Amino acid sequence: MRAWLGWAAAGGALLAIFGPVLILLPLRWAPPPTTAFMLQHDGAVRYRWVPWREISPHLRVAVVAAEDQKFPHHHGFDFASISSALSGEEARRLHHQRGASTISQQVAKNLLLWPGRSWLRKGLEAWLTLWIEWLWPKRRTLEIYLNIAEFGPGIFGIGAASATYFGAPPASLGPAEAARLAAVLPDPRRLHVNDPGPYAIQRAAEIRAQVEGLGGPAYLRDL
Repeated sequence: MRAWLGWAAAGGALLAIFGPVLILLPLRWAPPPTTAFMLQHDGAVRYRWVPWREISPHLRVAVVAAEDQKFPHHHGFDFASISSALSGEEARRLHHQRGASTISQQVAKNLLLWPGRSWLRKGLEAWLTLWIEWLWPKRRTLEIYLNIAEFGPGIFGIGAASATYFGAPPASLGPAEAARLAAVLPDPRRLHVNDPGPYAIQRAAEIRAQVEGLGGPAYLRDL
């Protein structure tokens, strides 16, 4: 009996440690059919996968400018932002600035976890983020993020968002449309692409300025 329990415990530990590979490695090439956040959504879900080549370069860089400007260079974690958040400095910044989570961390959370701020969820998110960084190239991580991020209630990914808000394919989005979409990402249930209030309008203008500061779409040419 003890031997069986020992084997069971060892098997459980190995599954917990290496289980993410079984899920994440196929997603290096295959689109995710759904995500944890989609499954937890209370209502209809709109989701259509769009490959990287069909996503406007303006949208790619606008989302990076808005959510994670160090994305091409970090290894999953922005330790400077984490330190600021822990010290309370982040709370004193303008309320529209993003927190410490990188795009890699947001992919881990949206794909496989649940909303919330518990230490358990953050620990699992960190572990999954490490695997994402090991198993996927940066381009794939951003491609998946653009396809699973929520741009409005039940509107997941740029395929559904572009069709819903602009009646156009994602490849045709220009800088203005891209900035409007990126502006709602911190809170897509409260902020609206199709009816932006003063805050969302101001945030979109700031994102366009940040994109220019990064050098435009060329900032991501090496992904």
